[in-house]
Amino acid sequence: MQAACTLTSMTSLSNPLPLSIAALQALDHAGFVDRLGGVVEHSPWVVERAWVQAPFACFDRLYDALTRCIHNASQQEQIALLRGHPELAGREALAGTMTPDSSAEQARLGLTALSPQVMQRLTTLNRAYQARFGFPFIAALRLHDSLESVLRAGEERLNHDPDSELPIALSQVCEVMRGRLARAVHDNA
Repeated sequence: MQAACTLTSMTSLSNPLPLSIAALQALDHAGFVDRLGGVVEHSPWVVERAWVQAPFACFDRLYDALTRCIHNASQQEQIALLRGHPELAGREALAGTMTPDSSAEQARLGLTALSPQVMQRLTTLNRAYQARFGFPFIAALRLHDSLESVLRAGEERLNHDPDSELPIALSQVCEVMRGRLARAVHDNA
């Protein structure tokens, strides 16, 4: 089902001026991928595949095309996509190797300055989740108003079986992507 076109506009962390859908569609393939390649963590193939579905009438149609690319990928590709995401306050955060988008998203809820007790709780969650599902715990942080909400969601998701958790994890990736996309592209106004 295709979403109706609605006005979406925000500023980007890495590109101060978001492009309109019309300007985005004026880009060649390389420009399109360069502009949007980071909306899915370390997975520019999603944007590569969405390119062939152009033209996009609006932000929501672009988002739907990207989402379809993720959900229509092979399970092996989906798992690789999930494994490309950093753990919350994990080794990438400690090493300073997260993407700027991931760093900003995690900083918003204080994941860059945790107390030892909260860090231990999150580390335990990350390890248990990784052991159970084979990929990191991913949460669209913009949908949470507190770190406690994120932790509760992760602890609840540990109760899922792997077959039911995979689509939930992919939907969280899509929500992260929606936030990043909204900082890069807006409907024509």
